[in-house]
Amino acid sequence: MKFKRAITSASAGLLVLGLAACGGSGSSDADTISIVGFAVPEAANKAIASEFQKTDAGKDVRFKTSYGPSGDQSRAVVEGLDADYVHFSVATDVTRLVDADLVADTWDDGENKGVVSRSVVVFGVREGNPKNIQTWDDLVKPGVEIVTPNPASSGAARWNALAAFGQVVSGGGSEADATDYINKFFGNVVSLPSSGRDATTSFLGGTGDVLMAYENEAILAAQNGEGFEYVIPETSLLIENPGAVLEDAAPVAEDWLEFVLSDEGQKQFALTGFRPIRDDVDFGGEVEGAADPSDPFPTVPTLLTVDGDFGGWAEAAPKFFGTGTEGEPLGIITAAIEASGKAEDE
Repeated sequence: MKFKRAITSASAGLLVLGLAACGGSGSSDADTISIVGFAVPEAANKAIASEFQKTDAGKDVRFKTSYGPSGDQSRAVVEGLDADYVHFSVATDVTRLVDADLVADTWDDGENKGVVSRSVVVFGVREGNPKNIQTWDDLVKPGVEIVTPNPASSGAARWNALAAFGQVVSGGGSEADATDYINKFFGNVVSLPSSGRDATTSFLGGTGDVLMAYENEAILAAQNGEGFEYVIPETSLLIENPGAVLEDAAPVAEDWLEFVLSDEGQKQFALTGFRPIRDDVDFGGEVEGAADPSDPFPTVPTLLTVDGDFGGWAEAAPKFFGTGTEGEPLGIITAAIEASGKAEDE
């Protein structure tokens, strides 16, 4: 399945070819793909790139890559960072490029709706789970220290915050109840790093009792020997990361996106901890580093979605993450962080 040329940031930390992308909006070399992505999927994209280079379409392809906080990366592309393909954390970081006429407005018309990777929100905990963190209520108990990235720069943080809010409403609470929970949640936050990867690094360095993370981050950490345990809460949020190809991208970028969406591409995502976008992808049945390698992606009893529970990103972004400037409302999450004073500490 071919996609129209739109930008995607499939953070592809790629092999010997991983140079920092810089400059215009598309590679001048027909055999080079410039990938701009959020920090979390770098290892997955590196694995996919290795397999792509074994194909006829990819055998002579080189990669330039740039990874960082999703929102910052998206803004950098608008400001001129060289990109053929982008793989971002949230859809609004791609629509920013659509608004800048860098990505076609049909980028999400395919059957996958522009999504290239999936995960769920989990709680990363210390070995042995010494504070017995099992539920969302446990996170807001006195003395529990939370690490989560900053929603101002990180898409991962936005998924975490929406999951925290949505689980209250899903459980029968009102939006006022959920807002109260969010205020308590950010009251317990001790670190707001700029990206999901930086949040993991902070937690591995000894900060906090619990890390709000993608499931794949926890699995990848275990694969790298940095492991920490993780808990999948009874209610979580389906994380859907978009990818797209720039309008003026090198033609081979279309082949790359097609491979990312193929069974082999999705297999590599699975083996590095992401949930495939299709249930029929064969990844061999086991994933090293998962809590249960033989059942790496268990069914979440209540799995929320942005479209189904928050009205889509177009509605959720201003409601929860509005900055209160330039005509935007002050979002519920933004207000909670400001009230906590935690963003000023970073």
